[in-house]
Amino acid sequence: MTLTGFRHQMVRARDVDLHVVTGGEGPPVVLLHGFPQTWWEWRKMMPLLARRHRVIALDLRGAGHSDCPQGGYDKASLAADVHGVMTALGHERYAVCGHDIGGMVGVALAATHRDAVTHLAVLDVPVPGWSRWDALFSDPRVWHFAFHMKLNLPERLIYGREYDYVSTFISDRAFDHGAHDAGDIELFAKAFAQPGRTRGGLEWYRAFPRDHDNALAWKRDPLRIPVLALGGDRRWGPEMVAMMREFALDVTGGSIADCNHWLPEERPAETAERLEAFLAA
Repeated sequence: MTLTGFRHQMVRARDVDLHVVTGGEGPPVVLLHGFPQTWWEWRKMMPLLARRHRVIALDLRGAGHSDCPQGGYDKASLAADVHGVMTALGHERYAVCGHDIGGMVGVALAATHRDAVTHLAVLDVPVPGWSRWDALFSDPRVWHFAFHMKLNLPERLIYGREYDYVSTFISDRAFDHGAHDAGDIELFAKAFAQPGRTRGGLEWYRAFPRDHDNALAWKRDPLRIPVLALGGDRRWGPEMVAMMREFALDVTGGSIADCNHWLPEERPAETAERLEAFLAA
């Protein structure tokens, strides 16, 4: 699980040690992964972005090699973790790109650290605070929201079946089924099965009520930084721009063709190109 030219380290941020992977030179951009993944979801995009940027990818609290304490899984707390990493690395101002749960964290980071975040990219995820958030829970695309929010039971049902759950979860949301090889699926499943990490990932969902309340407050003061809202045309792409315009004044983006949920892996070159153009504008 290495990339040529990138360095692994543990960085203390607030009350947790987070696993961080860095490489490249230029303006900093931090990459935030989603469920049920780790920093490795960015493996195809990181070398592309590192040609012009200092790339920082990390495992969120509760995932991969990062700590998984009992609390702190609401998106504002996860955002504070990320900001702590960036300042510890010497980056007072930086761009943020988040996918899935990482996109939710990105919105929280931009809203709570407005002097630090220069650009925000949100990839293929409905975010708390959206006007359709409550109605969303009847959408079959997010059947897992309610399941993951249930206390204790999901851990029991998933235990010993992590590979089955992760492989099906990824496959069901893929257009290009060659985007993940067997080794990638096994890596994500093993990371998810580590002690505390199944619970950690589920806690991201159990924080949704607090996340929604927080986001409704953030919306009263829309973001003024540039925002890129991208999704797969087979998933959230057609809805991303209108959704993010509820949170920010300067939103561009749309859909990436022939792509479902996993933009960084299904369409890494196009996603990186769109992100680089956005950051350079």
